[in-house]
Amino acid sequence: MEVIDNQEEKRYEARVPGGLAFVQYLVKPERLVLVHTEVPEESEGQGVGDALVRFVLDDARARGLAVVPLCPFIASWIERHPDYKDLVRASG
Repeated sequence: MEVIDNQEEKRYEARVPGGLAFVQYLVKPERLVLVHTEVPEESEGQGVGDALVRFVLDDARARGLAVVPLCPFIASWIERHPDYKDLVRASG
């Protein structure tokens, strides 16, 4: 799965069966506010959301950015993957 950062739309996106999977974000000084994750129904349960979130968080880490996980899916994902908790900032 190829993920791109569509900066014009302010979202990370990937073409998957059923359409477009994406993580919508806002850019703030030194952090990304992760607002919403969407995966087409046809691709649910196939690891698309997991791969997308991992890509977003790895990209934020590589860019030296903290993340604010307002999206419940991403917040829950980070809880299950404690090696990413160091990226989290409490407020947007």
